[in-house]
Amino acid sequence: QVQLVESGGGLVQAGGSLRLSCAASGRTFASHIMAWFRQAPGKEREFVAAITWNGGNTNYGDSVKGRFTISRDNAKNSVYLQMNSLKPEDTAVYYCAADITYYSNIYYLGSAQEEYEYWGQGTQVTVSS
Repeated sequence: QVQLVESGGGLVQAGGSLRLSCAASGRTFASHIMAWFRQAPGKEREFVAAITWNGGNTNYGDSVKGRFTISRDNAKNSVYLQMNSLKPEDTAVYYCAADITYYSNIYYLGSAQEEYEYWGQGTQVTVSS
């Protein structure tokens, strides 16, 4: 079992920054692929970013490339999302997710929500114009 708890959301003006955190339970956190997704009102859940178990590979959705950075600290069982140059269209509930499947390709990163078995409850990010 993996439990995920997000924090760090809030209200920010366009152009500002926020840093989201996700604290994970479980001794096997360091072996999991971790990701962030988001869901805006009336829209489908969208892939934001993912990171391999050791941070050696990352992947980003097209809409956040160059503005968001995913990172992790396995010693703290945590994953982070640094969000810069925020836009009103970034407004959404942001979810942390864990993919516990073993992949022989150590650089593999999935972007489909179906590949992630565990989810947090989400944290609201609102960007005002």
